[in-house]
Amino acid sequence: MSERAPSKPGHWRARALAVLVVLGSAQMGCEAEAKDSTPERVVQEFIDRMQRVHGDPRAARLAYELLWVDARRNLAERAKRASAVAGREIAPEEMIAPSHFSLAYRPKKLTARTDGDWSEVTVSGEANASQPHTVKCVREDGRWRVVLELPLLPPIQRRPEGT
Repeated sequence: MSERAPSKPGHWRARALAVLVVLGSAQMGCEAEAKDSTPERVVQEFIDRMQRVHGDPRAARLAYELLWVDARRNLAERAKRASAVAGREIAPEEMIAPSHFSLAYRPKKLTARTDGDWSEVTVSGEANASQPHTVKCVREDGRWRVVLELPLLPPIQRRPEGT
């Protein structure tokens, strides 16, 4: 049996703190990764975030971040045009209309059908709920994003010069 030297006062605290820091950062990394690591998770997270948007710019930003690049680009152009009309800066996430987002039922089951970087997530509710909904997702830079298809914006029409 070997004898251990007594540790210095506070040494165990430093070790415990180091372990907590490592565990905490590992958990934070898993949490951040988990929200968009599968199509089902990104759809569920998008639904959760959209339910918190109403008037909260931070919540709108969090929902916006889960959208695929084409939707973010479209919303950025809409925000640019709205800013020109309003005379103040409008952020792209402010273009998300939460009033157009309402749930017909509480999602109970999400099932994905994935083919490469594209996936369709079927969202179902209670057995007596209305028809399931399908949400498209795409993997961008290793993360799943919700495909929100927005109408294309028409080109800006300019008056001919001199009129």
